[in-house]
Amino acid sequence: MVLIVAMPLATYYGFKQAGPSYLMVKLGNFLGSIHLNASMDGFQHTGIFIKYVIMFALVGSLESLLTVKAIDMLDPYKRKSDTNKDLIAVGVGNTLAALLGGLPMISEVARSSANVSSGAKTRWANFFHATFILTFVLLATPLIEMIPNAALAAMLITVGIKLAHPKEFVQTFKIGKEQLAIFLVTIFFTLFEDLLVGIAAGIALKLILHVMRGAPFSALFKAPIEVSFEGDEYLVSIEKAAVFSNFIGIKNKLQEIPPGFNVTVDLHKTRFVDHSVLENLHHIQHDYEHSGGRFQIIGLSDHKPISAHTLAARRKNKS
Repeated sequence: MVLIVAMPLATYYGFKQAGPSYLMVKLGNFLGSIHLNASMDGFQHTGIFIKYVIMFALVGSLESLLTVKAIDMLDPYKRKSDTNKDLIAVGVGNTLAALLGGLPMISEVARSSANVSSGAKTRWANFFHATFILTFVLLATPLIEMIPNAALAAMLITVGIKLAHPKEFVQTFKIGKEQLAIFLVTIFFTLFEDLLVGIAAGIALKLILHVMRGAPFSALFKAPIEVSFEGDEYLVSIEKAAVFSNFIGIKNKLQEIPPGFNVTVDLHKTRFVDHSVLENLHHIQHDYEHSGGRFQIIGLSDHKPISAHTLAARRKNKS
């Protein structure tokens, strides 16, 4: 649509010649701008230097991880990306780009969602996508500079609408009112301040709600887990709480179990189990059973779901 509609209209109305420079994409001399451009002058202002280094590192990592999560949800084959490889690639790429005077980059949701919607199935889609972009930047700069920035903005808005469609708000509300509250608070602070503040606000609100619903503060970041096995039976007992902030420890214990066994996750001793843990446990169950084993989740009969959704957070009934 950009080639068929936006570029001809921009040419017809003379945006590039008569309009302000900000109306059109501007690349300049791409090859001429590539040179060693590393400076350590920022060390003279240590506080500011550390602040922005940490901010760029955290924002870049968080945005990349959130993009990976969003694209995994869009993948029709329901595959799971290797987030460690993604972060390593982003870190190496940003280091090299910075040395050459480039800006930080992340796993980009617009290009990734475009690949998925166009039927891409493998990582070769990313390779060819990047190859064509590099080819155009090197050989077709005048053509690219005929694209109005408004056309690119419209493309990003379209992608954003697909990722944050109104039905997503309805679905979030069905999971639980508190999930919608966290969703809205994160969006508000992201738009009002930045992504890092938005995510921090969402995490803080979620932790507060978990404590209010019975999750012990001592188990918010590390849940007591006991793994026992006999024959081909593995029993993973989780105590106190199973929430997003302590799920890494739970996940690591489950990943240590070899494939092909009968695995039982017992949540009987937990006071609170949140939605994200239940969702991830079902993903792990699907993957483990796909590898030939058996996986079941027990111990939720004494817990009360906070909504009618099958994966709603659950709080243990008071005896």
